[in-house]
Amino acid sequence: MRKITMIAATAALMLAAGLSLNLGQVRAANAMPAVGQTAPGFTLPSQTGAQISLSSFAGKWVVLYFYPKDMTTGCTIEAHNFQAAQPQFLAKNAVILGVSVDTPASHQQFCTKESLTFRLLSDANHTVSTEYGSLGANGMASRNTFLINPQGKIAQVCIGVAPTTTVPIVLAAIPGGPATAAPSQPAVVAPQMRKPITDSVKPPPPINQTPPQ
Repeated sequence: MRKITMIAATAALMLAAGLSLNLGQVRAANAMPAVGQTAPGFTLPSQTGAQISLSSFAGKWVVLYFYPKDMTTGCTIEAHNFQAAQPQFLAKNAVILGVSVDTPASHQQFCTKESLTFRLLSDANHTVSTEYGSLGANGMASRNTFLINPQGKIAQVCIGVAPTTTVPIVLAAIPGGPATAAPSQPAVVAPQMRKPITDSVKPPPPINQTPPQ
């Protein structure tokens, strides 16, 4: 009986060690690349089915933004903002690449419905989202944006920013072009907190108690 107990305990320790190793590997794989590091390379299919590689944009600024899901409210707002700002990004020699775990067919439907003309890439295998530390616990991509400079280095990381503020933050961080007057932003932008709602109703003026003359 003692021998059986020792074997069971050894097996349990080996299993625990294996689980710890696997969890450590997941954490290491899901580490977010830092500012100054070389951006992890990738090749993913776009909404048209064409294979798009990060290396093909050498010499350009690349806005790589991860978003949770096609045709949801926040993601649609963010996509519309990127679409509206495309001329400004082009003037700064920058391209926009959106990434989610949706299929190319879903991306195509999203682009057709919302008149989007920039590339949306399908990370159905979760590989790129994981390499960029942007795969959420729900299996969808987290709303993070990476600005990659023409030399292929991470220039800015925006973590969990609101859909309405991603574009102006990233646009202001790219030098050159018509938006250089915008204020500069820190290299790492932390998640934005919602401001508490306050009561804006003013109290009524005091009633005049003085009797008429």
